[in-house]
Amino acid sequence: MEYYQYIKAFHLIFVITWFAGLFYIPRLFVYQIEAFHKPSPEKEILGKQLKLMAKRLWFIITWPSAILALVFGLSLFALNPYLVYQPWMQVKLAFIVLLFIYHLKTHQYFKQLQNDVVKKTSSFMRIWNEGATFILFAVIFLVILKSAINWIWGVAGILILGVLIMLGFKVYKNIRDKNPEA
Repeated sequence: MEYYQYIKAFHLIFVITWFAGLFYIPRLFVYQIEAFHKPSPEKEILGKQLKLMAKRLWFIITWPSAILALVFGLSLFALNPYLVYQPWMQVKLAFIVLLFIYHLKTHQYFKQLQNDVVKKTSSFMRIWNEGATFILFAVIFLVILKSAINWIWGVAGILILGVLIMLGFKVYKNIRDKNPEA
């Protein structure tokens, strides 16, 4: 079972790179949306570069990492099937389903922006950017505490974090309104 630890390490590596992509892609969306509203030629120059950056991030890092994290995670279950029956793991799997829904919705936004369809505001994308953070907190607390009950304290912490992020978002928006270069 020595190779089990190697598989676990690879699973963790690809979870980290997957989250890195999920953390960064909405930031690129913010910049794409803001560039879309700029005058020519700035709009076209920035738009082209940001689309390329988003495409590379999404298809070279984020999607492959998601798939490999899933493959290595399923491999861990194949080698250690009793994990599926652990209550904390069942809650974790629910968050993983939620993460894939978040990923697929983010893919929908990616496709829209690649086609110059701007349906969301940059403010919405700044908030959307925090979705993966909340899921990450919940999953980390579940994995470390290995408790389907104690993770609730982690989620309470996430909610407090969410309130603080929203307050920070409002403060930053006020600063940007007063000084667009901030």
